[in-house]
Amino acid sequence: MDSTEENSVELHGDEEIIEVIDLNETEPGPDDLADDLEDVDFEEPGDADDDEGWETEDEMEAEAEHDDSELTFSKHTGSVFCVSLDPATNSLAVTGGEDDKAYVWRVSDGEVLFECTGHKDSVTCAVFSHDSTLVALGDMSGLIKVWKVESKEEIWSFEVGDLEWLEWHPCAPVLLAGTDDGNVWMWKIPAGDCKTFQSSACQATSGKVLPDGKRAVVGYEDGTVRLWDLKQGSAIHVIKGQDGHQGALTCLAFNKDGSLVLTGSVDGCAKLINTVTGKVVGAFSVEGGKDEDESNSVESVGFCNILPLIAVAFLDGTLAIYDLSTQVLRHRCQHEAGIVHLQWEDSSSVVSTCSLDGALRLWDARSGNMVSEYRGHTAEILDFTVNREASIAVTASGDGKSKVFCLQRPDR
Repeated sequence: MDSTEENSVELHGDEEIIEVIDLNETEPGPDDLADDLEDVDFEEPGDADDDEGWETEDEMEAEAEHDDSELTFSKHTGSVFCVSLDPATNSLAVTGGEDDKAYVWRVSDGEVLFECTGHKDSVTCAVFSHDSTLVALGDMSGLIKVWKVESKEEIWSFEVGDLEWLEWHPCAPVLLAGTDDGNVWMWKIPAGDCKTFQSSACQATSGKVLPDGKRAVVGYEDGTVRLWDLKQGSAIHVIKGQDGHQGALTCLAFNKDGSLVLTGSVDGCAKLINTVTGKVVGAFSVEGGKDEDESNSVESVGFCNILPLIAVAFLDGTLAIYDLSTQVLRHRCQHEAGIVHLQWEDSSSVVSTCSLDGALRLWDARSGNMVSEYRGHTAEILDFTVNREASIAVTASGDGKSKVFCLQRPDR
C-alpha cells in the first residue's frame, strides 16, 4: 500500500480496522465487494467450484496437468467397471458401473443414446452382440438384461446366481454367462430358449466362445479348463491336475482360428492349450518381482494376429512377450503398478495395457519398447478397449470416468 494513512491503519489492531469501516461515509460499492470476494478466493483457491468430485488437490492438479484424453464421459457416479465398443461401427460405447447403471453413448461427442436402468447391483459386464443390434448387461447379483440398440428398449431379462462373465456368440444372437455356482448358461435372444452346462460347484470364472461358434472354453476356480460342445452340451476336453492350473482361472484368449487357447491363473502361470487335442502344449511364467510366498497372478493374456507372439500380463506389473514357436521370453516390459488388462491391435505388433497407476500404455512387441503413454485418470483403469483401426482407446476407471484417447503414432 502506498499512502501513509493506509499504512497507519494497517499497523493498528483489529478494533481500529473495524472503526475505519464503520466511519466510512459511503456504502460499499460493487468494486469494494468484488475486492473483498477476490481476497477470499486468494485465501482458499478453487474452494467454490473446482473441488467437486475430486478426492485431493494433488489429484486435481495431476488431472489438469496430464489429461491426454480427447473426451471424458462422466455420467457415472461411482467406479466404471467395464467398457465395450460396438463391433459393427466402433462408434458406440457401453459402460457399466458401481452406480448400478449402464450407458450407451457415442464416442465422437459423449452423447448418451440411452441409459440402461433396473439393475440392483454394480454393472460388471456390458457387451454388444456381433452385429451391434443388441447390448447385454449383467450385474453382480446375477440380473442380466438385453436391450435393443435401435429402439432403446429392454427386450429380455433373466436372473442367475452371482455373475462372473457374459459373452455373446460370435455370429448369432446367443448369449452365454458363467456364474459362481459353476454353471454356464446359454440363451437364444430374445426367445429365451435356454441350455446349461453344469460342472463341479466352483465358480466358472472366465469363458469365451471359439471362432467356429460350436465350442466354448471355460475356466474354473479350481484351476480346471473345460472345452464344451455347445450343441451337444457335453465337455469335449477337461484339463486339470498336474497339466492344469493350480489356482483359479483369471483370463482366457484364443488365436485367430481358435486352434490354440491361452489361459491365465492366480497360480502365476499361463498355459497354452491345443483345442483339438485338449493337450497343454506350453507353460509360461516369470521369475522374481514378488515375494516367494506371494503368488504373482496372471491378469490378462492375448495372441498377436500378425506375428507368432503372445503377451502375458502379471499383477506385479510385468508384461511378458513370448515367441509362440520357441516359447522363449522375448521381452519383459515393466510397469509401475499391476497390469489389469491387455489388448493386441488387430493388424500390428503393438499391444496396449492398462494398469493400477491409471495409465494406458502402448508397447511394440518386436522391440519391447514403450511406444506411448496416455494419462488423465486419477485412479486405476479397470478396463479398456481399442477400436479396429487402433486409432482410439476407450477406458473405464475407478475415478468414475470413461475416457476416449486418440492413439497417434509416428507410423500413422
